[in-house]
Amino acid sequence: MDWDDVRQPSSSGQQVIVGETLERHSVDELQQRIKTLEGEIERVRQELETKRQHEARAASVFKT
Repeated sequence: MDWDDVRQPSSSGQQVIVGETLERHSVDELQQRIKTLEGEIERVRQELETKRQHEARAASVFKT
């Protein structure tokens, strides 16, 4: 997979393209991009924590 092709939908309906050139974006667009990516990071962290909890529960079941 090429990281330049990874697209994430933003809350405004626009897509964030990871690795794209940022020069054409305005200050407001760059700030929105940061908010969008921070939101995505939080979403990924929450999913990671959920998976870790499931993994820990499964491990405890099989240890007994």
